[in-house]
Amino acid sequence: MRLRFTKMHGLGNDFVVIDAVRQSVSLTTEQVRALADRHFGIGCDQLLLVEAPTRADVDFRYRIFNADGAEVEQCGNGARCFVRFVHDQGLTDKREIRVETSGGVITLCLEESGMVTVNMGPPVLEPARVPFTSTTDAVVQPLELEDGTRLAITAVSMGNPHAVHVVADVDSAPVAQRGPMIESHERFPFRANAGFMQVVDAHHIRLRVYERGAGETLACGTGACAAVVAGILRGLLLSPVTVDTRGGALRISWAGPGQPVMMSGPAVTVFEGDIAIDQAPT
Repeated sequence: MRLRFTKMHGLGNDFVVIDAVRQSVSLTTEQVRALADRHFGIGCDQLLLVEAPTRADVDFRYRIFNADGAEVEQCGNGARCFVRFVHDQGLTDKREIRVETSGGVITLCLEESGMVTVNMGPPVLEPARVPFTSTTDAVVQPLELEDGTRLAITAVSMGNPHAVHVVADVDSAPVAQRGPMIESHERFPFRANAGFMQVVDAHHIRLRVYERGAGETLACGTGACAAVVAGILRGLLLSPVTVDTRGGALRISWAGPGQPVMMSGPAVTVFEGDIAIDQAPT
């Protein structure tokens, strides 16, 4: 079977986007891994499926699969690519759409400038709902890694779980070493995205994220939102905040607990093609 796809990226966080509205798509975990493979497949951090809605109050359904084949709840950079994709492909002429995800409903707006603004909804801060195992709801939580390192993290869910850790310098932060230990820590029962945040000033941070099921990516939209929320709660930041990732900058605004996080940034189409997925290596 041949499958049409579009390769896109948001600040270097790259995606294979598949239209499952106008073509029949049923992918196994092994096929997702094969498509995401950078040597034998197309190559991506996540695969995005654009589907018809399953409820009357939304425009589309949005499903996200990490490079390891696991389906996840949310992806901010992917959401920006999603709205550009459905607009460019003629699936809608609306500039603002509501999209159903397994992490909740989000609102996406394609600006006249080409930038995309996403209403990511309010962050989840209660440990049990992140989910994160803790006996307190303190903003700063201790986390002991398997190598004995003790970190101070803030657990936040933006539809997916994040652990945000403040570092002096993101360039020298041990992301490759500590990221996997944070991701698979037993206190995060569904695993976590590990954020390493350097505060430049009250309106500016630098960020690296080791993403659950994908490893370190050039940018992480939900990670940027979680980092800003954590920084504001810890009294380190003031909204709005520019988040510099290795792939470029995002602008994040948040008015405080109970309020939605707003994320603005670019979404870029790289190329389109088709692939015989039954011939892809597994």
